[in-house]
Amino acid sequence: MRETETILVIDDELHIRTILTYMLEQEGFEVVQATGGEEALAILDDYLPDLILLDIMMPDMDGFSVLSRIRDQFRTHNLPVILLTARGETQQKVRGLEAGANDYLVKPFVPDELMLRVRNMLQLSRNQRDANPLTGLPGNRAIDHELRRRLDEDETFGFCYYDLDNFKAYNDFYGYARGDKVLSLVAGILTRHTLEMERGAFLGHVGGDDFVIITTADEALDVARQVIEDFDAQVRFLYEPEDWSRGYVELPDRRGDSRRFPPVSMTVAVITDGDGRFSHVGRVNAVATELKQYGKSQPGSVVVTERRNAEDGAETVVSIHHSHADGFPD
Repeated sequence: MRETETILVIDDELHIRTILTYMLEQEGFEVVQATGGEEALAILDDYLPDLILLDIMMPDMDGFSVLSRIRDQFRTHNLPVILLTARGETQQKVRGLEAGANDYLVKPFVPDELMLRVRNMLQLSRNQRDANPLTGLPGNRAIDHELRRRLDEDETFGFCYYDLDNFKAYNDFYGYARGDKVLSLVAGILTRHTLEMERGAFLGHVGGDDFVIITTADEALDVARQVIEDFDAQVRFLYEPEDWSRGYVELPDRRGDSRRFPPVSMTVAVITDGDGRFSHVGRVNAVATELKQYGKSQPGSVVVTERRNAEDGAETVVSIHHSHADGFPD
């Protein structure tokens, strides 16, 4: 993402373009102007803005035609578009929204409303670009942004890193469609628990079978334990009964030898920061990775936590919590 977000203003009236440009540049945006539809489409052939403000009534090509061309092109299909309408043009607003506009602004513009709608649309666009296509959850950029924000504000937080074990074997045995059901199960469990936590809890999907919850330091360990219990209780229903009864799935390894894989389980690394010891995102991720690798050496679903030693401040693994839900039968 560019450091300065760019907005393309498409309007045939000079005074409207001038007013919008002034308002937007005052708020730190870069503005590109187009006097009509043909000029705007030519600009879009070479340059993609972050947002488009599009007037409906223009002489050379009306806003609906421009919007249709924007939505028909692969490069511009997902660009956020806010229509500029005259007061009382209800049918035009409806038509524009049905044609794929994301929002509309009524002339004359109220500065506060203009900036609110622009910022909200840009934030929504960023979230959609970053969201995981399967789960719809925020991805890496959003996770890093949220963690960096808490670090910058010296906010006490708990960081829970969820990672599935033996998921590749499940994917290889049952296929990717069934594997997606496992990821959807994880996303559903995490979403439910996130919604039950204090306001401000954050849930993200790193990618693949890795997820993150960022919450308060007091809630982190409890939610990690609750999640692995729920996961172990429900994942069994994503196996065929005979495979579950047998207690493993069997696949050939790279040499062609048969190998047995235990059930998909979950390892959770939990980090809490109450004294500002983490100065950057990379350090949090490094500690989480170290804890996660330790947890993966343990059988079944586990939560691994760490703390600073009271005497020398060293980080020490102090807790390994195993799920109480049964895995495959012995």
